[in-house]
Amino acid sequence: MDMHTVVVGTSGTTAEDVVAVARHGARVELSAAAVEALAAARLIVDALAAKPEPVYGVSTGFGALASRHISPELRAQLQRNIVRSHAAGMGPRVEREVIRALMFLRLKTVASGHTGVRPEVAQTMADLLNAGITPVVHEYGSLGCSGDLAPLSHCALTLMGEGDAEGPDGTVRPAGELLAAHGITPVELREKEGLALLNGTDGMLGMLVMALADLRNLYTSADITAALSLEALLGTDKVLAPELHAIRPHPGQGVSADNMLRVLAGSGLTGHHQDDAPRVQDAYSVRCAPQVNGAGRDTLDYAAVVAGRELASSVDNPVVLRGGTSRSSEAENGGGRVESNGNFHGAPVAYVLDFLAIVAADLGSICERRTDRLLDKNRSHGLPPFLADDAGVDSGLMIAQYTQAALVSEMKRLAVPASADSIPSSAMQEDHVSMGWSAARKLRTAVDNLARIVAVELYAATRAVELRAAEGLVPAPASQAAVAALRAAGAEGPGPDRFLAPDLAAADTFVREGRLVAAVEPVTGPLA
Repeated sequence: MDMHTVVVGTSGTTAEDVVAVARHGARVELSAAAVEALAAARLIVDALAAKPEPVYGVSTGFGALASRHISPELRAQLQRNIVRSHAAGMGPRVEREVIRALMFLRLKTVASGHTGVRPEVAQTMADLLNAGITPVVHEYGSLGCSGDLAPLSHCALTLMGEGDAEGPDGTVRPAGELLAAHGITPVELREKEGLALLNGTDGMLGMLVMALADLRNLYTSADITAALSLEALLGTDKVLAPELHAIRPHPGQGVSADNMLRVLAGSGLTGHHQDDAPRVQDAYSVRCAPQVNGAGRDTLDYAAVVAGRELASSVDNPVVLRGGTSRSSEAENGGGRVESNGNFHGAPVAYVLDFLAIVAADLGSICERRTDRLLDKNRSHGLPPFLADDAGVDSGLMIAQYTQAALVSEMKRLAVPASADSIPSSAMQEDHVSMGWSAARKLRTAVDNLARIVAVELYAATRAVELRAAEGLVPAPASQAAVAALRAAGAEGPGPDRFLAPDLAAADTFVREGRLVAAVEPVTGPLA
């Protein structure tokens, strides 16, 4: 477990902190300012709860049942009931890192002082994270509006000591037993607290943040594999010249072209495109790699802007506002008020999750097209069929490309936008929803598939580069570094047919863990 500590204040958090908590087990602490803001907001809620006028979320029902005024003796039961009834997820368990991100991001909003949750509830949320207790959350149950309701409810249920959770040893046990084993007292929810724990975009946002981290690595890796394929196909690097990309100044395009150019520096393979089989230009999948990769990079940058805004947000309904007066009819109390709002709608996050699935699918598609070109003797400019050792006796990488094509096909299906759909709920009170959770779930699958697709291109391109080297041509120093590191990682080079799945798995891990980028950067310098 990473002993780095993330301090949660009142003004949001960073993508780096989300990843540190979700994936690396960083400890979480509440700042003094956060504790003060929590206490101040709670005073406002307590004062409003004592008034005879109904206040949504404090002394009323929820959603389509918001018209009922709840008497004081039933309000604790109301808060417990909303958690229990909304913990209605179904399907497979969601991954531990997603749940930790969700819990941390909910704590981030609670700590802002806009939810009315007591400091001791926020501290219990931090205690769960620090103890490594992970609620059991199921795949289905969020429409991405009114927050990720069912997933967040399962987490709130654990705070109450109910339901099931996974301990730090990976064993699923009743939540009450786990809390007791770690000396954590279950919370007794009071006015507004149950609702405040459920209303947020935290699940979809956490998955967006982690997808962005993974895609940054995969886009740089794909620049490297594109350069290796260009080199193996005896293509020209003239199309990567900075002056060509300066006259179409999309930022990502220039970055990808520069990455490729640096990988190819010193290559003895580029520039041979006129030797034996004259061709005026390389194929689009080779020549246009910076344009495609770069457009994806620009989409990542926009998605990161949206994620940054959401990380700085306090998403709840209703929210506690300190000071000022309201032009609405909501109840007020001296220095603060509680206001209903629509900030829980997941549309901003849902849209970019879908954008990322689209660009990931296109990146996978262009990688597969280059792989196929490397394997086709009619288009590979002298490479053996399927990069086989003895074609006919050996099949080489024929079926590796089949696997890659199957992954690309699924990527295209996953690129269909979830956010274009909406199904009304809660007796038409919640009549338009974002489906952002669904967009995030399919993006996670797409990112996993993309890593495999890039790995197959890497495996084919390095084998092709080695075959060129056997003919006396000298690959670029960065290419040689990539080949050597991949072989050391357990993905073998050219030779007779062998059991291929372990080699592909080794290449997948090599790409996914960022080791391809790390292998070439000592030669190229840092790649963007």
